[in-house]
Amino acid sequence: MSDITEASTRQAADKPLSPDIKRVLFTEEQIQEAVKRIGAEISRDYQGEHVLLLTVLKGAFIFMADLVRAIDGEVEIDFMAVSSYGAEAKTSGVVRIIKDLNVPVEGRHVVIVEDILDSGLTLKYLLKSIHSRKPATIEIATLLFKEGKQETHIDCKYIGLKCPDEFVVGYGLDYAERYRNLSYIGVLDEKVYA
Repeated sequence: MSDITEASTRQAADKPLSPDIKRVLFTEEQIQEAVKRIGAEISRDYQGEHVLLLTVLKGAFIFMADLVRAIDGEVEIDFMAVSSYGAEAKTSGVVRIIKDLNVPVEGRHVVIVEDILDSGLTLKYLLKSIHSRKPATIEIATLLFKEGKQETHIDCKYIGLKCPDEFVVGYGLDYAERYRNLSYIGVLDEKVYA
């Protein structure tokens, strides 16, 4: 199975393509297959353990909701909100914690759930923050992995789909708070953010 699939000709008949989307990159079906695979891997790796899934809002909230239901075992969830994009199409490189965790992570098995791993700068900052709280283990699950975009090395154990270096939206991913509700992941037309 190819990770990068041109799916524009297979869009769902009941959901027309947004006029701002150049093409569909991953269909709803491809996304759900990836989520189920990651859920099965986490279930296997943490069998008999209580795992804490930490999600970075807002982009990963849909992925998190589906992933939790794909895991067979005890899970707890918590949310953080960080920002390095604002309303821009490129990261500023400056990370701010907008909402911190509500639960302690010390001694816990932690999986950080991300929507997309591109530059890695936000995640590097987040990992440093979580490591300082002394979890037993910490791993990363990302729905999308942008190959060749990492500006810092990040070990990511669970990868859903490999993504080309294009600006993508849908399935929780946004541009200026728009397009999160698309059931697919598509490439945003440059005219929208140019």
